Amino acid sequence: MTTGKSQLVKLEDLFADRESAIKQNELNILLNAEPKKEWIKQHPYIKDLNYIPIERIEWLLTMIFQKWRVEVKDTEQIANSVVVTVRLHVYNPVSGEWEYQDGVGASPLQVDKGAGAIDWNAIKSGSVQMAAPSAETYAVKDAAEKFGKIFGKDMNRKDIISYEILKTKFEGMEEAKG
Repeated sequence: MTTGKSQLVKLEDLFADRESAIKQNELNILLNAEPKKEWIKQHPYIKDLNYIPIERIEWLLTMIFQKWRVEVKDTEQIANSVVVTVRLHVYNPVSGEWEYQDGVGASPLQVDKGAGAIDWNAIKSGSVQMAAPSAETYAVKDAAEKFGKIFGKDMNRKDIISYEILKTKFEGMEEAKG
């Protein structure tokens, strides 16, 4: 039986390399910053749905990670939509390692005016050609959102959790370093 006081693990003990942990935290702060208001657009067809256009997402990926690539994992048709699953690979500038997030996107096949959504005889010529890249774009955006708020994470959620605590996570650790 131990008679001494039990020691809880301290935050600084969890990080063998404090300098790298602090740099990774700074990256997390950047990734979870609010996107600029000018980057946010209102969806043209869905009321109260905001989004960040793909050109801004791609720009952010380049600016933050410098190296990134998209791997298409799967393409399929579900009901009247093309569904694409991607793996978005990014090069973490802090760790020097490749990381990834998966994303999924769907886009409906266009049909002639007045036709039912699954009237296969009314599918417009070129519909798949338009739906597949669109579904891939939605999948890339879905994957990017998982990296943080700057990519649109939490944008259309009713309840959100603040990441402000990241800004003070390592305060006082430099003094504890000794």
